[in-house]
Amino acid sequence: MDLNFTFPQMREALVFLPFVLPIAIWVAWSDMARMKIPNKAVMAMAALWPLLCWIAFPWDWQLWLWGFGLMGIVLLAGFIGNAAGLFGAGDAKFAAAMAPVFVYGDPMFIAALYAFCSIGAFAVHRGMKQVPAIRRATPDWKSWTHNKFPMGLALASMVVIYLLAAFLPQG
Repeated sequence: MDLNFTFPQMREALVFLPFVLPIAIWVAWSDMARMKIPNKAVMAMAALWPLLCWIAFPWDWQLWLWGFGLMGIVLLAGFIGNAAGLFGAGDAKFAAAMAPVFVYGDPMFIAALYAFCSIGAFAVHRGMKQVPAIRRATPDWKSWTHNKFPMGLALASMVVIYLLAAFLPQG
C-alpha cells in the first residue's frame, strides 16, 4: 500500500500559521483547564478564513466558497455528533471553524492526522496527568478529574501539525 500524501502548500502555511498557532494554544489550554472552548476562540478561528484565504489562495473564488461550504458541513456533522453525545458543542464548533484550513488538503492525510492527533493528545494528556510537577502547577484544571477528554487539545494539535507539514520535504 503506497501512501503518498499531498501536504499543504508552503504559502498556505506561512499565511495561516502565525494566526492559527496562538488560537490553537488558547483552545488547548482552555479546554484542559476548564473543559470548555471559548466562543471567542471559535470566532477568531472562523474569521481567519474570510480574512486570509485571499492571501493564501489569490483569485480562487471557488476555493474560498468551498471553504465556507466545508465549514457548514463540519458544523452540521458536529451538531449531530454533539446531539448523539459523541463530543462537546465547543469541539463541534471549533472543528467547523478550523475546517476551511483543510480545504486544499488530501482527505487521506487529514483522516490519518485526525487519528494520530486524537490518540497522541489522549496519551500526552493522560501522561501529563501522572506527573506530580505538572499537577502541582495546574491544580485547578478540570480535565485532570473530568470523565471526558479535552478534545480541543487534539483538534488544536491537528490544525497546527497540518500547517507545519508544509515545511516537510516533499517528494
